[in-house]
Amino acid sequence: MEVILREDIQGLGYKNDTVDVKPGYGRNFLIPRGMAIIASASNKKMIAENIRQAAHKAEKAKKDAEQTARQIGDLVIEIKTKAGESGKIFGAVTPIQVAEALSAQGHEVDRKKISFEQKIKELGEYTALLDLHKEVHHPVQVKVVAE
Repeated sequence: MEVILREDIQGLGYKNDTVDVKPGYGRNFLIPRGMAIIASASNKKMIAENIRQAAHKAEKAKKDAEQTARQIGDLVIEIKTKAGESGKIFGAVTPIQVAEALSAQGHEVDRKKISFEQKIKELGEYTALLDLHKEVHHPVQVKVVAE
């Protein structure tokens, strides 16, 4: 089943993308929640027109994302957390903590736009990926240290 996404859905696509999904997922989850519409010919034309009209806004959003990525640069975020003697931390480091650390340094990034390659459950250095725009992804070094 082909649907047009009305918002960004992690792991599926970005707003206004046309994607193939299983019929049950589209009919029972995406469409009733307003996250997608059926990709009919008229809906495709409507979305194409909306994209054309919003092209300059999209270009500005991309430039803003690139500017944010340049400002962040090679920033290393240090997150302090409680840890045991073996180096394992109590709980895990979450995107919320990374977003707060970025905010403390003057960079506002939505926590939903932050992902990790692996779960952070030990002290050490890791890489977080910031999804600033569908074409702009920026890695950030996260250093987890004991309190």
